[in-house]
Amino acid sequence: MGIPARIELYPEMFAPGRRLLLSAGGIVVRAFRYPSGVAALEVDTGAAQFILLPFQGQQIWDAVAGGRRLTMRSVFDAPLPTRDFRRTYGGFFLHCGGTGMGHPGPEDSHAQHGEMPNMPFESASLIVEGDGVALAGLAHDREAFAHAYAFRPELRFSAGSARVVARVEVENQGGASMPFMYLGHVNFCPQDGARIVDSLPDDSAMTVAAPGLTPTTSPGEEAQVRRWHDEVARDPVRHRIIAAGDRIEPEFVALLPLPAGPDGWTHAFQLLPDGSGDFVSYRPADLPLGVRWLTRARERQALGLVLPATAAPDGREAARRAGTLRHLAPGDVFRTEMHFGALTATEVAALRSGGDGAASED
Repeated sequence: MGIPARIELYPEMFAPGRRLLLSAGGIVVRAFRYPSGVAALEVDTGAAQFILLPFQGQQIWDAVAGGRRLTMRSVFDAPLPTRDFRRTYGGFFLHCGGTGMGHPGPEDSHAQHGEMPNMPFESASLIVEGDGVALAGLAHDREAFAHAYAFRPELRFSAGSARVVARVEVENQGGASMPFMYLGHVNFCPQDGARIVDSLPDDSAMTVAAPGLTPTTSPGEEAQVRRWHDEVARDPVRHRIIAAGDRIEPEFVALLPLPAGPDGWTHAFQLLPDGSGDFVSYRPADLPLGVRWLTRARERQALGLVLPATAAPDGREAARRAGTLRHLAPGDVFRTEMHFGALTATEVAALRSGGDGAASED
């Protein structure tokens, strides 16, 4: 095996037109810059195309596989150069967390979903090895008299594959214990006729957040807005069926303690009628809580099939009260890995029959 090649990335490499950076082993990588000024990489594996933001959270902004756009639909057609979560929210995959995560409660001081989603990166590089390429980088978050940590993620892609391997490493570089939370926010587009499959039996307990009406809901719309939620309240299995015409507004949020298989991994799928589908795989030992998030409205379509997390997305103080807030001692490192993306029907069948936490269909 040869020594991996590393290509350092610099902001000056990114211009409005696409520039070829790499063509090797069946993978092509091009650099460009959105009109908003955000630098981006286009990674073409032959089976899928991904748009990455190397200096803004190392997000995957967009993903297409087999001609089908995997990414949620939102009001944003391009990323914007801001750290405000809601002002540029529409990406396929975002790292969330740091010293806090989720919606901040009245006692919280952290931003929505913490420091990580749009964190500015000090360095970024492409690592080429075999038939794969990875985006890696380094970012820091520091606050005097509070905390200091290094964030070193990696996104790995393989030729001929629509799968992503996301690796996470967070090191407490401060001198005191640091509160820590993490959530991997994978945002698929829900597909009519699909069904959600995972390793949690249908008769198992699932915690569903009570839906509230959105501020824009008019009195005449309330019954229509409530209909889907009322159906799920009567039969929780209903949420697993993605039906044409479903209106899911306000959003559906459920907490799923998905059990691990013999190899320590668990899997969740959005299965399409032809047997292909989308998936998320992770290790519950690292990320014990799965968050399912689903919303369907005129301007947005999103399926958080399962968002692997250390705690519920209710903010730092809620996690502290629940006993799920982690702490990293000085020098401690948190590491985990997730796999997600699109699968052919053959790949779905292989993963589900592999005896490694394969999902139950019923």
